[in-house]
Amino acid sequence: MIEKSNALSYVVTDAIIGLAVEIGELAGIVTLERETAASSRSRREYQLQSIRSSLAIDNNSLSLEQVRDVIDGKHVLGVPDPDEIREVENAWEAYNLMPTLNPFSIGDMLSTHGTLMAGLEKETGCFRSGGAESAAEEQAAHTAPPAIIVPKLMYDLLNWVEASEAHPLIKSCVFHYEFEFIHPFENGNGRMGRMWQALLLSRWKPFFAWLPVETLILERRKEYRDILAVHDEAVDSTIFIEFMLRAIRDALSEFMENEQEREQVPEQVKRLLTVLGEDTLSSKEMMARLKLKHRPTFRDNYLLPALSSGLVEMTVPDKPNSNRQRYRAMRTT
Repeated sequence: MIEKSNALSYVVTDAIIGLAVEIGELAGIVTLERETAASSRSRREYQLQSIRSSLAIDNNSLSLEQVRDVIDGKHVLGVPDPDEIREVENAWEAYNLMPTLNPFSIGDMLSTHGTLMAGLEKETGCFRSGGAESAAEEQAAHTAPPAIIVPKLMYDLLNWVEASEAHPLIKSCVFHYEFEFIHPFENGNGRMGRMWQALLLSRWKPFFAWLPVETLILERRKEYRDILAVHDEAVDSTIFIEFMLRAIRDALSEFMENEQEREQVPEQVKRLLTVLGEDTLSSKEMMARLKLKHRPTFRDNYLLPALSSGLVEMTVPDKPNSNRQRYRAMRTT
């Protein structure tokens, strides 16, 4: 079945319908119970992956470990451009605003851009005032609409997204494409478009606020850019919708696999990870938090299984019996 949209230029193809059904089924499995069960540490990790990937698409060179260090307030060495650190700090602040944002509000969009690009551009928190050429950061030879009509185009786009009866998945993808076509800001359009699609999806299913779809886009960055370029010429978002829905489906599938692995972790190890959290602790400190007094029980049932499964690491791995030994949750790279 092929259905032509009367609102904007896209076609609801069989592929789009099939992908939307797949995503809906996966999203249904991520029940409120399972979503809540994902620890705050896990959600934080997923969000850091989202930020790192979205910035990397725009050529930020920081690794995931460096992004973590920036957010943790640690000094990061070997960064060639200090603006890359500022980009991470700004993105972290902007993503944490998500629960308070109205995805259909021009004011919220402008203020979020101001947060995302603070200290990086002269024009922040406002639509671009210059010509189209100043807004072509992600796509070569992109010809964006004149700046004078950008406010109306964005107002119309957000009104359409809010009023349309299209499925939230499809609406969010159409928005992403149209946003990139309009290129409403002088800079930061790519990361704003990706974040705002996540915001729109989070109003359908809250876990989209931290599901790292951007990681899949980064892996397919060339295809992402190439498809946007094709859409620029065709003024049709059908292929882009299919691309984004595949990325969303695959991100959800990976999340489900990770959660299934987590659910297979022994209960004692889960308890250890819970009390460990983001901290770096000694054996004695962990035992105290677990309210355990029998050291062999702690060692055999908690610590050794956590170490062997790669969920916990030593701070002094070359000297396991060091009196300076501490333990922390393994960070995903």
